[in-house]
Parts: sequence; C-alpha cells; structure tokens
Amino acid sequence: MQKLENYALGKWTPGLGDGQVLYNAITGEAISTASSQGLNFAEMMNYARTKGGAALRKMTFQERGRMLKALAMHLAEKKEVFYQLSYATGATRVDSWIDIEGGIGNLFAYASLRRQFPDLPYYVDGDMAKMSKGGSFIGHHICVPKQGVAIHINAFNFPVWGMLEKIAVNLFAGVPAIVKPATVTCFLTELVAKEIIASNILPEGSLQLIFGSANGILEHVISQDVVTFTGSAHTGKMLKSHPRLVQESVPFNLEADSLNAMVLGLDVKPGTVEFDLFIKEATKEITIKAGQKCTAVRRLIVPENSLEAVQLGLGKRLDGITVGDPQKEGVRMGSLAGQTQLKEVREKIQQLSRAQKMIYGNLDSKVAGLEKGAFMSPVVFLNERPFENTDCHHVEAFGPVCTIMPYKTTDDAITLTQMGLGSLVCSITTADDDLATQFVVGAANMHGRILVLNAECAKESTGHGSPMPMLVHGGPGRAGGGEEMGGKRGVMHYLQRTAIQGSPTTLTKITKQYQYGAKQTLSDVHPFRKYFEELQIGDTLITEKHLVTLEDIENFADLSGDRFYAHMDEKSLEGTIFTGRVAHGYFILSRAAGLFVDPPKGPVLLNYGLDECRFIKPVYPGATIGVRFTCKEKVDQEQKTPEDIPKGIVKWLVDVYDETGESVAIATILTMVKKR
Repeated sequence: MQKLENYALGKWTPGLGDGQVLYNAITGEAISTASSQGLNFAEMMNYARTKGGAALRKMTFQERGRMLKALAMHLAEKKEVFYQLSYATGATRVDSWIDIEGGIGNLFAYASLRRQFPDLPYYVDGDMAKMSKGGSFIGHHICVPKQGVAIHINAFNFPVWGMLEKIAVNLFAGVPAIVKPATVTCFLTELVAKEIIASNILPEGSLQLIFGSANGILEHVISQDVVTFTGSAHTGKMLKSHPRLVQESVPFNLEADSLNAMVLGLDVKPGTVEFDLFIKEATKEITIKAGQKCTAVRRLIVPENSLEAVQLGLGKRLDGITVGDPQKEGVRMGSLAGQTQLKEVREKIQQLSRAQKMIYGNLDSKVAGLEKGAFMSPVVFLNERPFENTDCHHVEAFGPVCTIMPYKTTDDAITLTQMGLGSLVCSITTADDDLATQFVVGAANMHGRILVLNAECAKESTGHGSPMPMLVHGGPGRAGGGEEMGGKRGVMHYLQRTAIQGSPTTLTKITKQYQYGAKQTLSDVHPFRKYFEELQIGDTLITEKHLVTLEDIENFADLSGDRFYAHMDEKSLEGTIFTGRVAHGYFILSRAAGLFVDPPKGPVLLNYGLDECRFIKPVYPGATIGVRFTCKEKVDQEQKTPEDIPKGIVKWLVDVYDETGESVAIATILTMVKKR
C-alpha cells in the first residue's frame, strides 16, 4: 500500500510506523497510509524561518505576485490529474471544480493583488501624518513581513482549496508556511503539493507539508509565527487556548463550521422568480460536497405562509438528485469523505430528531455495489417552533442536512439567524431592497458575509456558499471570530505594522515614496526625458508660470461645457466662499499639465491615470500659477511577452502653487515609462 510522503527540510520523506490508513470514500477500499512520525517540528519551523522566510522577504510584492501567477498557471495545466484522484474523496466533478479550480483561482486573485502594493518587500500603509507646525517632523506606517512561519491546520472537506487559499495569502505577504491538511483526504493534498514542489517556482523552505498528526507543533511557535485553523469550533477553541500561543502572543485565525441560514423574504411568493431561485440555491447548498462545507446551509428560514410550498418545492428538487459514484453520468451527489464522517453525521441527526421532525430522507441509504462507500441521502427537518425547540441553532450535522422553520416578521427572521450565535454566511432571497436593507443591517453583527439574492444578480451570483478571495471569509462567535482572505486585509494578517517618525526626507528614503516637504532634486534634464531606471524618487521639475485670466475661464467653459455659476456669474456669489469668478479646478489641473508636460516623443509612453486630486485654494483671474512636479513612486511592470515593451509605472506629485507660494491644487498622476 502506498505510504504518503511528508515534505520537510527540503525533501520528501515517509513517516515512520504503520500510520493511519486512508480509504476511497466511494468504494471503501484502502488506498494509502499517512504518518508524520519521525518529523522534527522544531527543525521544520527553524528551516521555514531561516531558509524560506529569508528568501521570500527579499522579494518585492510584485515578484511574489508574479510567483503566484506562475504557480497558478502551472497547476492549471495539471488539474485533470487532480480531478481523477479527487473522486476518491467522494466529490463529484462540480465539487472538485470548487476545490481544485477554486484553489487555483485564489492564487490568480492574490497574484493580481500586486497592483495594489508597491514594488518593495514591505508595504507603506495609509497617508503621512503631519506632526509639527513647520512640517519638518512627520509620521507614517510601514508593514513588514513577520519573520516567522504560517502554520495552517486545515479541514478535510477541501484538500486543495484549503491549502491554496491560505498559502496564497502568506506567500504574497512574504511568510513561509507549514501546511497540515486533515488526514482523511490528504492523499489529494499530497498530489497537488508534489506538483508545487516539482515546479521549483517557490523558494526552497517556503512550503513544507505534514501528512499525519501535527500534535506538538504548537510547542515550538514564537511571537513572529501565525497559526490558522479550519475545522470544528470545539477543536479550534482548544488550540486557540494553547499555553504557548498565549505566552508568545501568537496571532491565531479560527474559521469554524457554523449554522448558516438562508432566508426567504416576506415579499417572495410561490411561483415567482425569487421563490424558484431560493429552492434552487437551497438544494445546491444541501447537496454540493454532500453538505460538507463550512458555508453550507443548515437552516432554511421561510415565511409561515410559504412553509408548505417550500417543503414541496425542495422535496421535488431533491428527488431529482441522484446519489452515487461521482464518476458515473447523472450522479449529482457523491459520498461523505469517509465512514468516520458518516457516523458523526448520523449521530447529529439523531440529536436533531429529538425536537423536530424529519420530512425528507433517511439514515439507511445505500448505493448498490458500493455498500462500503460513505453515502447518505439528503435529510430535511421541519421545526415548527424554532424559538422553543432550539437544537437546530446549536447542533450541526456536517453533511447534507438542514432544517426548515417558519417566521412571521423580518425582525423574527433576523433573530433566528442570530440564534446560531455567529455564522460564516447567511443569505436572503428578496426583490425588495428596503427589506434587504433592514435584514442586512440587523443581521450583519452575527455574520461574516451576507448574500442578497434576486433575479437581477442571479445569473452572475457566485451563490450562498462561495467565499471570494477579495472579500473577508470568516465570522464572529461560533464561526471563530477570524478573517481569512479578504484582499489586503488577509495580507495584513502576516505583516507587522510599525509607526515610523522623522523628517520628510528621511521617511521618503525609508518608504521609497516622496513625502510632502522632503528635499527635492532639481536637474537640467526634464523628468519626461528620463527612462524608468534613471528616475529617482524626489526628482523635481519647477515649471514656468502662467497668469490666469478671465479669458481662460471663458474659454475653458466653452470647451468643457462646465458653466457652473461660480465660474460664470459674478452676481450669484453672495453667501458663497468666493469673492469673484473663480477658475475651474479642472482648468488649473489641465493648465498644470501644459506646464509640466514635455511634448516631444521620449521615454513616457502614455498617461496612465489619476490617483487623487484636491483643489485647495480658489484661483481668481490675476493669479499666477506654477507647478512643482516630483517623482513620487515607481512600480515595475512585468514583461508579459518578449515583444512587450519593458516599462514601469511612475507616480508623480503635481503640486500647483500661486504667487504666494501656497498650494492651490494637489494631484497624483501616473505615467507609463519605458525602460532603457
């Protein structure tokens, strides 16, 4: 029998001893064993910090982003191999699509996030804080990668997505990882991990894997490490209170299974588009991954006058679901991940049966010829008194199991969702935006995510159960109180934010971004004549001056069509801040461009956009304006093809000032600049 190999200290190594036997969830046949016995967790942690971490921290966010993109493309080419083994976890093709391509999609998503980060190994956070009257002393914040290791303890239900969605974030942040997938399905994780390591895309030491028990690894954490856990709330809370984590103040992100709810709005009647959407979405959330999703629906909260219609509609839809071997045509729901999971779900169903009635399904379903497989039918309960019989708000059967319950008012629906004591997600199906607003605002405190589903968004909606990489995935209370992914928020979990103080010139040097008031470098060479590599932060052009006239205002009004009264009607200015006809803000910006732009063809390829713009002081006819034009920040761009022009993005500070020397407008513009 195959023995899975751990990846530790730069090499694949099988654990000692017999290990835990892993089974094909469809056939019940033993397929491999997993053991972590003999691994030295202390050495693995040190290896990650000193080898992988050191290499990642030298890379910029742009380089790390391109690394993730390369890895995503490599895994996408190998995905069919992953699909074939994924069937052994009990998953259908659709289930595996969520797991495999959803995980690869996370890599792509975090690769694209590089556009929001500087071309530096660290991140400059927020805006400069002026801390002195004269402006010679300022403050800022930088975020540097933690010099530790991310320990990911993952659940069995998504052996690919669970690994990839987490390492995408920590690798982009510049922190190495040790991944411990749940043992029951880790044979699929191993297959994907072997492709990752074989690709040589990641720096050595940035990823290690444990297939088997990781008991004892938390004894070796230090304050620079980060621990994430996905699984049961009970186990998560036990790990979170580990003495070593408390002693070292180690960040711990807990994402626990929760009693998620779907609500049918009071406005939705049987026979409407929204009613059909609700039934379709509920069926999907009960049966996808055989209900083994942390975001799967456990409670269906419906208006009391639609209770019977929902039961009939859901029952009819579930009747069309064929349970069986996911490799066979027509099968819509596979098995649970194994016999252990099947036993646990049946025990929870027995608990729920004490206070509510099973109206669909049974506990004795079998698939002919696959009697050893971990199959079960969908199970639906009816709880007619959900405020009194509360087991459905506390007991979770982690399988294709949910409870229908009635409500009278939207406030009642909100209360019922909150009785789950914290959920990853809930959804409401409604065509009434006022009702949606009432529900979302009322229920948000107990939910990490809320989907509002209606006919307008249904075609492109990713659904109740699909967390997205650029949005927070997590929830309060029972759901763990953590936040995974979430775009920049997820990355910040692995960075140390530090306040820095000093002169604008010093902080410009540290942040690699020009800070207002810092020393500027003047040159006889116009900055638009310099290639990307030649430009330095602080390079400044002091332009010629322009006398603003009433004719400028008239001409710009004719050209733009902007005839706002403050520009055109001197008689209408009483009660305003203006003392006369004022120049258009966009004229000032346009005329500033005329002052700083160098017209002949050169390294500047195009104007890339405008990041920010503020009009600070009114400009009246007779004023004289000039521009202090300063190189503020540089962001390298990848060369996508050999034919692609080598280039980068340059951010420029446009400081427009008048004859008093005071700024009248401040803007940041972007240009695309050719490399030499």
